[in-house]
Amino acid sequence: MREIAPSLLSANFYNLQDDLERLKKSGIKYLHLDVMDGNFVPNISFGLPIIKSVRKNTDFILDCHLMIEKPERYLEDFKNAGADILTVHQEATIHLQRTLAEIRRLGMKAGVSLNPSTSEETLKYIMDDLDLILIMSVNPGFGGQSYIESVNEKIKRVRKMIDESERDIILEVDGGVNKDNIKELEDLGVDLFVAGSAAFKNSEIEKNIGGLRDDK
Repeated sequence: MREIAPSLLSANFYNLQDDLERLKKSGIKYLHLDVMDGNFVPNISFGLPIIKSVRKNTDFILDCHLMIEKPERYLEDFKNAGADILTVHQEATIHLQRTLAEIRRLGMKAGVSLNPSTSEETLKYIMDDLDLILIMSVNPGFGGQSYIESVNEKIKRVRKMIDESERDIILEVDGGVNKDNIKELEDLGVDLFVAGSAAFKNSEIEKNIGGLRDDK
């Protein structure tokens, strides 16, 4: 079964508990939490209080994606809030290896994210410190964007890097994922699919999740 990580940013915050319960009934294991600071990306989302509340009341694997500058300042805070996976952007932290090592030291899985125009060359130097690689297939900051097709070649190259490393690293894609392109992405070697509007649109969560998992 395809592992879908619905993005909380697209949920109905007026009735968040109901949306989360429906995701659980749909067999969802991962919940993607986009944290934006208004500096690294031109938008502000939610922070630690929301994550703490979700952690207290659910057993999802909390896949926290930090779209913030200098994320190393807050690693312990996100650990205490309940993050299971903490992903930082290669573009947002100067001492990337140190940051990833500290995430692991705190007991979380360490992830790195690359923007669409960022080369994967950095990954060669940090493979020993990674549990997850998140490829952005849109420019981060807003939901509902169209998938950038040129990212497919990067996905292929990163999949090859992971396979050749023989490490247990999750390859995740975020941005513009929908039922029309998810099979192609799976064939490229993606393990985990972030879905925002594709998971929550029209409040038809069960139907949407089913469509993302069904090739027919």
